[in-house]
Amino acid sequence: MKETLYNLLAKQGDMTWQQIILNVGVSALIGVVIYISYMLSHKGTIYSKKFGVTLVALTVMTGTVMTVIGNNIALSLGMVGALSIVRFRTALKDSRDTVYVFWTIIVGICCGVGDYVVAATGSTAVFLVFLLFGAVRSDTRMLLVIRADRSIGDNIEALVFQYFSRSAVLRVKNTNGSRVEYIYEMSRRTLEKAQSEHSSLTDDFYRLGPVESVNIVAQSDEIYN
Repeated sequence: MKETLYNLLAKQGDMTWQQIILNVGVSALIGVVIYISYMLSHKGTIYSKKFGVTLVALTVMTGTVMTVIGNNIALSLGMVGALSIVRFRTALKDSRDTVYVFWTIIVGICCGVGDYVVAATGSTAVFLVFLLFGAVRSDTRMLLVIRADRSIGDNIEALVFQYFSRSAVLRVKNTNGSRVEYIYEMSRRTLEKAQSEHSSLTDDFYRLGPVESVNIVAQSDEIYN
């Protein structure tokens, strides 16, 4: 019984150099496709060339590990134990980056066990999804921040309602003995429409009286390092 169990644990896959090179090569090739998809679907400051190169490397590494493991149960158990102590704390800039990490791992697993058709078919489907929808970004929220004398607070609220109606949502109203601060949230489209209709938008607030400042701030959910 002990000898049978030992032979089962020590059993190794019969891999040739050609098979190893093919597994790693296909992993690298599809990794490049993942890199191209990442480059096309990420624009502006959220794009990181280093992260794109990391995706290719991660695909090759996963394919290499799966090639080594093969049908060896002992190596599989050891790999699970080794990975269980690893903690990844790198902050991702975009929620789509998590999908890219899983994509590289899945492709590496498929190529490592020789299922190239599955890896290519799945990658084609994901590539098309990101090509069609990956570059779609949510409308950036705009914040209108007004600091002024408390005595003209009602006039400010009336002017905001006149320009933006109910499209501007009052998020914060801070007051003290003599000052008041308003923070309104609206979409970029709403702000651009108001600015096109009223070219002197900020000047109109200053004409109300003792206004300290009128600031327009863009707010988004993206994480920057």
